[in-house]
Amino acid sequence: MSELKFIEEILEKKKERLINVSDRIWELAELPYNEYNSCDILIKELKKEGFSVEKGMAGMPTAFKASFGTGKPVCGFLGEYDALDNLSQVAGCTERKPIEEGKPGHGCGHNLLGAGSLGAALVLKEYLVANGLRGTVIYFGCPAEEGAGSKQFMARDGQFDGVDFVYTWHPSTINQVQSDRSVAIMGANFKFKGVTAHAGASPHIGRSALDAAELMSVGANYLREHMIDQARIHYAYIDAGGVSPNVVQDRALVKYEVRSPKTAQVKDLFKRVVKVAKGAALMTETEVDYEITMAYSDYIANSALAEVADEAFREVGAPKWDEEDYKLAKAYLFSYNEFTLKSIKEYIIDKYGEENLSEILDKPLDSIVHSYDRNNTKYVSGSTDVGDVCYAVPTINFNVATACIGNIGHTWQKTGQSKSRIAYKGLLTSAKVMALAAIKTMNNPDVIVKAKNTVLKQNGGAYECPLPDDIEPPIGKY
Repeated sequence: MSELKFIEEILEKKKERLINVSDRIWELAELPYNEYNSCDILIKELKKEGFSVEKGMAGMPTAFKASFGTGKPVCGFLGEYDALDNLSQVAGCTERKPIEEGKPGHGCGHNLLGAGSLGAALVLKEYLVANGLRGTVIYFGCPAEEGAGSKQFMARDGQFDGVDFVYTWHPSTINQVQSDRSVAIMGANFKFKGVTAHAGASPHIGRSALDAAELMSVGANYLREHMIDQARIHYAYIDAGGVSPNVVQDRALVKYEVRSPKTAQVKDLFKRVVKVAKGAALMTETEVDYEITMAYSDYIANSALAEVADEAFREVGAPKWDEEDYKLAKAYLFSYNEFTLKSIKEYIIDKYGEENLSEILDKPLDSIVHSYDRNNTKYVSGSTDVGDVCYAVPTINFNVATACIGNIGHTWQKTGQSKSRIAYKGLLTSAKVMALAAIKTMNNPDVIVKAKNTVLKQNGGAYECPLPDDIEPPIGKY
């Protein structure tokens, strides 16, 4: 029996369980660092299969590590299960209809991500047992990717030490081994402290923390002209100092995040933002303190693993769509407003060619596996803590279609599709692809050696966490 045939037979037996796991996590829609029930669902499934489980990794109650087997090689799979605020949506509904207004929803499909990686781990375990092979399978339960992350804390804590390679995936609109790089990110809360006074009777006595926060925003906006094109600065006011305009605000809290292609660039840009904050405090005679809350390294696909991963994906193939799938995907695609649809059409033309636009608009689901581009040096503007794993151990991320072509992430449309027949097919495809890639890698020790050497060249000999050593996971703060 071929390896793929074995995988398909095992998944056929387990697919209803995996879909059920995904649906239950979707229904819970728990926010970062609060995924207690979602975490428990995954742990129970792994324990049923004989995995030993350690909880509370790197100081995070909803992080865990589940292991099966002994000896080398050691394969890791990454699972995520956190939701996004304010993205509640009725499953399969193609118009905006929250289950409960203002509540969270799985607008990035992490319910699928956790379940797909679970499927791959269970299949690989069955393969080792059936063939009497040595080797270890580890499922890493990784909370809060949408918050301040977890994998960088786990990497700093040594949780990936001894792992030979890692496969993971992300629900997407396209089928491919990801060659695009993600950018590094660093975030911090800036707290300004001033002096209250009557804004009308004695304004000269007051020192406005809100003025300082606003001047920091002005300075940051002027800084944009003097940073590289791929860098970004984002900010949000957490506390504007109260609701009374006749009181000089003595406090203000603002959250900043900066992005740039490489971790070193992010650190440099962040230092400049800190100088802007200090300048704002100096101008207003206020005080400012800051606390770094998060940082992710940039993601780079491991070139040695990528060849094996691409081969595995081509062998498995894209999800097999039918007319009902296309009908649902088309309804979601045309639920976007005219402006968004215009942008989506431009993307389709760029990716698939203008000659295929009409066909894809009618059947907007990716039905091919796109070639891995080994020469790609493009950075996408998003960030992920998977980047920290790739600097610690050989890592590959797969993209598997679980939503209509052109779907915009972090939207109600994504939530609605993340519990649908389309999503289930993508979930099961991801499990097949990762399991087959893992088997091929385990059976090819030369690839593992090359992959490890690539990481050593990439990280300079050892993983370096982008966070200061004293920064702990911001449980209850993010």
